[in-house]
Amino acid sequence: MEIKVCGMRDLENIRELIDQVNPDWMGLIFYPKSPRFVSDQSANQIAGFPVKKVGVFVNEAAAEILKKIRDFDLAAVQLHGQESPEFAELLSKKTSAEIWKVISVQDQIDWKSLEGYIPFVSKFLFDTATSAHGGSGQKFDWAILETYPFDKGFLLSGGLDEVSHEEILALAAKLPQLQGVDLNSRFEEVPGLKNVGRLKKFKEKLLQS
Repeated sequence: MEIKVCGMRDLENIRELIDQVNPDWMGLIFYPKSPRFVSDQSANQIAGFPVKKVGVFVNEAAAEILKKIRDFDLAAVQLHGQESPEFAELLSKKTSAEIWKVISVQDQIDWKSLEGYIPFVSKFLFDTATSAHGGSGQKFDWAILETYPFDKGFLLSGGLDEVSHEEILALAAKLPQLQGVDLNSRFEEVPGLKNVGRLKKFKEKLLQS
């Protein structure tokens, strides 16, 4: 079960996260309207951290995404807006970084609408639909995912907290395509600053259950 901690920004917080939690992925949000927005000023320092970094983008131009991949040494790109399969294809041809597509869930999912992404994305990420494009701390109805029809792996996001581990593992038992979880606002002191101790306890519970 992979663990992605998203919305990181503070350099000392990142150091502590890597030392204490060592997540599989660390998310950096490049959506200017987000309270967790990462500026270019910290690019050199963040690029040097020994963790796989995921850049989160919302309807961003391909050229800007490619620049962030270079500047921050991104291992993956998370498309969190209305990006089309054609846009995912374009990016996949211009970078070796993984392409992830976020599906914002309300009360149902049109699985057929996702088919076009399959050849070009490494995984999907299912998150609770919100006008802020993530970080709401709200959970959607996971029963919607029980009809997931693809072999493509996915991550689960949206309102996950310290007591979610048993429910997550129960869903993974039904859906082996569930590869991991995306943790954010429920583990924060303030936007962009994580409680590393709580993240460490969650990881221990998830991997030992």
